[in-house]
Amino acid sequence: MDLLHVATRKGLFELRRSTAGWRLGPPHFPGEPVTQVLADPADGTWYAALRLGHFGVKVKRSADQGRTWQDVAAPAFPPKPTEGPWKDDPMPWAVDLVWSLEAGGGRLWAGALPAGLFVSGDRGESWKLVESLWDRPERGQWFGGGYDHPGIHSILVDPRDPQHVTLAISCGGVWQTRDGGRTWANTSEGLDAGAYMPPERRFDGNIQDVHRLDACAGQPDALWVQHHGGIFRSADGGMRWQPIASPAPSGFGFAVAAHPADPRRAWFAPAHSDAQRMPVDGRMVVAETRDGGASFVSHGEGLPARDAYHLVYRHALVCADDGRTLAMGSTTGGLWVSEDEGASWQCVSRDLPPIAALRFARG
Repeated sequence: MDLLHVATRKGLFELRRSTAGWRLGPPHFPGEPVTQVLADPADGTWYAALRLGHFGVKVKRSADQGRTWQDVAAPAFPPKPTEGPWKDDPMPWAVDLVWSLEAGGGRLWAGALPAGLFVSGDRGESWKLVESLWDRPERGQWFGGGYDHPGIHSILVDPRDPQHVTLAISCGGVWQTRDGGRTWANTSEGLDAGAYMPPERRFDGNIQDVHRLDACAGQPDALWVQHHGGIFRSADGGMRWQPIASPAPSGFGFAVAAHPADPRRAWFAPAHSDAQRMPVDGRMVVAETRDGGASFVSHGEGLPARDAYHLVYRHALVCADDGRTLAMGSTTGGLWVSEDEGASWQCVSRDLPPIAALRFARG
């Protein structure tokens, strides 16, 4: 994969690999916040979600690899009910941002802030709120983790069965459907919120602050979670979760990238803590496990070794399908690429706008 999409606060950039190395091009939508990007592997269509403040959320689509873009529909809630159980719902029924965007089985899935899940069967021409999840009574207990309201930031469409979708909510735990969204189950058993909840609620699946959820594409039952309380792994499709001992220098962070073929391998971008969202001792590293979390190694070659204050958001650490090429971007505009499985990193830029999401695509 020789193309990396870089979604930033001031546009969508393309990073392309050539014989001369990685080259960064000018942005699409210059000056406009891009929160998510997707290249649908089924037909090559590109999608970008923009958060335009006063002008609301917009979704763009390109059928010619970004040469031209067209506006399509943006996910939107129906009017808030004036009677019934949700008439006094404190959560706003208005999409603030598209936090996740995935494709599978001929459908697009979008996770929003607040935590609405939307689905499109016509390439984004229209969107429908998945009411079976939005109307769950448990939603009344969800709460914001970093934002004022809960949001859906991770969506996994099972490559073996597109009716099986797994998602993560901050803060609302892990949820799964096996019938295309008609019914849902919370599958957060083993996740531990003891770092921020009273003891009697630490294992409550409905209030878990999952920071990021990712799966091994080749063995989709192997899932990884970077959680507010540390790192967790599941070997049974996310039905049960096992805690991973906190690696050096820290088990706190927001991003995780699963290896596409090896279910025991994953990379993380550690930060000091919730209170200090920066590298430990000012040294930026990537933590890697090759044995399911039993041990870790920290990679720092090519990354800032001192006076670094970067934070890597949920979608800003990614691994390409080859299992060798990784990319990482920061809230302070740093962008790095590794072509040796994360062992060493090349700085592409330290002058980009804050990076929200990265995505490899075929260029």
